[in-house]
Formats: sequence, C-alpha cells, structure tokens
Amino acid sequence: MSEPPGAAVSLAEAPPPTDTPSRPLAAQRVLPLRRPGRWIATAVVLVLATQFVHGLVTNPFYQWDRFGYWFLRPTILDGLLVTLEVTAYSAVLGLLGGMLLALARLSRSPVLRAVSWIYVWAFRSIPLIVVLLFLYNFSALYRTLSVGVPFGPAFFSFDESKLATDIVIAVVGISLHESAYAAEVVRGGILSVDQGQHEAAAALGLPKGYQFKRIVFPQALRSIIPNYVNQLIGLIKGTSLVFYVSLLDLFGAAQSMGSTYPGDIVPLLMVATVWYLILTSVVSVVQFYVERYYARGATRSLPPTPLQKLRLAITDLRARVRREAAV
Repeated sequence: MSEPPGAAVSLAEAPPPTDTPSRPLAAQRVLPLRRPGRWIATAVVLVLATQFVHGLVTNPFYQWDRFGYWFLRPTILDGLLVTLEVTAYSAVLGLLGGMLLALARLSRSPVLRAVSWIYVWAFRSIPLIVVLLFLYNFSALYRTLSVGVPFGPAFFSFDESKLATDIVIAVVGISLHESAYAAEVVRGGILSVDQGQHEAAAALGLPKGYQFKRIVFPQALRSIIPNYVNQLIGLIKGTSLVFYVSLLDLFGAAQSMGSTYPGDIVPLLMVATVWYLILTSVVSVVQFYVERYYARGATRSLPPTPLQKLRLAITDLRARVRREAAV
C-alpha cells in the first residue's frame, strides 16, 4: 500500500547522509592520547644517558686499554674465585642459620624466643666490618677453645689460631651477620601464609611437623626465596669487606694491584666494578625466574620473560606496519 501524498517520512526510514563516506570500523585509525610530558622526560633521559656514555668512552682518565689488560689477569680471576667461594658458603650457612633463628623466634619456648630476638637485634645493629675485625683478633681474647661442662672439666680443646684461617674468618663472620637478616626473611615468609591453611591442616588432624613441612613451608617459599635472592645481591657486594681481614677477594686483588701500580688505580677499580656488575646481573636474572616460578598459582598470568617481551614487541610492530600500509 503506497503512502498518501504529503505523508512525512520517519527518521528510522530516512536514508543515511551521503556527504561523508562510510568506512568499516576496523579500517578507521584510532589516535592515541597525547602525552607531551612523557616525551619530554624520555628526551631528557636519553640526552643525559648519551652524555654519560660519551664521557665514559672518550675520557682518557679511565684508561680503557689498561682496563682490558687487567680484566682477565690471573690475579683478578683468583680474587673473583675467592669472592664466589665466600659468597656461596656464606649464603648457604646464612640461610640455614636464619631458618633456625626464625623457628626459634616462632617457638613457644620463651628462652628460644628471647635468644633469637637478642641475636637478631645484636647482629643487625653491629656493622659487618666490626664483626670481621673482632673475629680476626679473636685469638687475642681466647687462645684455646674447649668443650665441656660449664665451670667444670673440659672434654677436649683446640688451638683457635690454627683453625681460624682467613677464609674461615670471612665465611663465619659474614654467615653470622647474614643469619640475622635471613631470620627475618624466613619469619616473614612463614607469617605470610594464610591462617586458614593452619586451621585446615589442624582440622585434618595432621601432625605439627607434617603441617609445616608439607603445607606451610612450601607456601612460605614463595615469599622467602625471592627476598633471600635479593639479599644475596647485597651479600656479593658485602664480601668486598673481607679485604680488611687479609683475604684477597676481587676487591682485595684490585686494591693490591693498585698499590703496586699506582697509575692503574682507576682501571683496576673499573675492573672490580664491572665484575661486580656481572655477578649481580646474573643473580638478578636468577631472581626473576625464581620469582616467576613461585608466582604460579598466586597470579592469573605469569609475567612474560625478556624473550617473550621481545616476541610480543616484534608482533605488535608488524601489526602496526600492516595497519599503516592498509590505510
């Protein structure tokens, strides 16, 4: 049936305007939000970084030819091995001591709690260099050490000066110092486990030891290990203090060669700096993957690895190029 003459046409039936051509939504370009502050900050940072690198490369004071000469010298590599050895022993012993102190701090025994608290308080208050120097001169206070009944006969004794070599003093001193910090890391990880986990395990009638070993501690590791790996980075740098107890680690070897060759002090310090950067970078990479491993089940999606980030960036760049070409 046709419309009568003069009838009005409804808006729903009106044809679309023909003055602007219509395009599919996918073909339309979306302009990002302008952020001038971000671009200005990026430019300033790039300029400062470029100036720093330029000064580092062109300044003759750094003597990069001597840096290359000293970087792989046997003396430096021997010191590097000492640094790795002290770090490895101190990290393991410090973590074991920290676990014992944390368990004592969480114990129901008031004596164990008090002793653990005093230990942590004392060694977190005393600088590491003071601990090392005290142990280095320990034989002046106690020439012999004995084990026996207090105020009674001794079962056996030994000469402290023969047992306390330079590397033993360094490892013991750093381990005692690190145990105080590791104890708080372990205690914080155990306390981070939800109380409902303890209640559920107790409701099942599980023994206390089994609860801790199979339920509480595995969940606490998600917090303990990343934090302790972070502390391990500080431990690597802290080993530079063993030079003051006559142990030639990486820093000690650089200092010793600097005394022999005064004109190469700056290159030798740069050698030690670069080696410390390499060691801490390796530990940082390990820390990233450890955190990523223990994040399973705690986050909806794991953080991408550097290789995955690179692949995503390449994919996004290709998609952007294709969109630009299509437009």
